[in-house]
Amino acid sequence: MKKIIIIISTLFMLIGCDRATKIQAVEHLKGSDGVESYLGGILKLTYHENSGAFLSLGANLPDNVRFTIFNVLTGVFLFFGLLYIFIKPISKPNLIVALLVIGGGLGNFYDRVFNSGLVVDFLLVSIGPLRTGVFNVADIAIMFGLFSFMFLETKWGQQLTKRLWRQ
Repeated sequence: MKKIIIIISTLFMLIGCDRATKIQAVEHLKGSDGVESYLGGILKLTYHENSGAFLSLGANLPDNVRFTIFNVLTGVFLFFGLLYIFIKPISKPNLIVALLVIGGGLGNFYDRVFNSGLVVDFLLVSIGPLRTGVFNVADIAIMFGLFSFMFLETKWGQQLTKRLWRQ
């Protein structure tokens, strides 16, 4: 029961934060030609609708292929990911990492389903000549989850996990 509460509350918070920030981006940035800068120009807010995946990967694919990949296959992946974490025993660190990836995926999946296959992106980090692509809160959760998973699989990550979680 505790695991179910953790899963549902974490997903609710992740998806809620993602939706709230995207709603604000639509209300305050959509239709605006300007870019709002913060932290001395390092963080910029700008409105984009992305029909592709990370860094617009796949945006130029035909509509039916994009729909199949980003709606159907992503939906199947998220469904089975949720099923897996509900049913299988999983360590706390791996559960958290899985929830980050699945929660972020669900946030972007929601956009695709209810925004004609488009995902709202609005964050841009720029340090000197280096710039990221435009991204959103769901993308941050996904990337943090993926990098955390890779770290947890290293020798240092496993040692840290044993010390912190006393497994």
